[in-house]
Amino acid sequence: MSTPLLEPFGPEIWLSAGPEVEVVGFRYPTRMVVIRLGGDGVLVISPVALTPGLKAAVEALGEVRHVVGPNSLHDLFLSEWRTAYPSARFHAAPGLRGQLPDLAFDADLTDTPPADWAGELEQVIVRGSRITQEVVFLHRASGTAIFTDLIQQFPRGWFKGWRALVARLDLMTEAEPAVPRKFRIAFSDRPAARASLRRILQWPTTKVLMAHGAPVERDGQAFLARAFRWLSP
Repeated sequence: MSTPLLEPFGPEIWLSAGPEVEVVGFRYPTRMVVIRLGGDGVLVISPVALTPGLKAAVEALGEVRHVVGPNSLHDLFLSEWRTAYPSARFHAAPGLRGQLPDLAFDADLTDTPPADWAGELEQVIVRGSRITQEVVFLHRASGTAIFTDLIQQFPRGWFKGWRALVARLDLMTEAEPAVPRKFRIAFSDRPAARASLRRILQWPTTKVLMAHGAPVERDGQAFLARAFRWLSP
């Protein structure tokens, strides 16, 4: 049985699995989030490779009006979406413009949702990291917190040889999704990170998504408290 190009994950939210990508020899799956906003406009977060089939599936939901790059690491497919949707507004996380100087972004993401999705999504920049400043979202209708790289989980056996050892030491193959050790070490400004986290933990989260790992489908608030316990003072 073929996998649907868009998998429903709750009211007005869908997931799409893209091709694997390689980063310094490590294979990563890719996943994007598609949200239908009021008025049938479509918001795409962390876009994956745009195939004709995926393009048709997304456009069946409504007009693609917003494309979000949620951190400076997920930049691989943004340019092809810019070409396909020149009239959409492209939103950049901190640091992303420098990664793609030739791509015309329309807006910079902040801690305040823009008017186009205020009331439907909340957002917080997780600050204080030397690796990237990731923008985390809450989709209110589904109670879903949307992360990208800050939380990850790979099944045992995904990586082979020395990469499997590195992944285990980096906490990438824990029993439940976790913040990789490299990200924990990179938070040089922990007070700033804790301030961001306090806002996220106040959200009425029931489910949690990430780009690299199985979704958490219940008790999202409790899961996030466990996942970020290491950040407590």
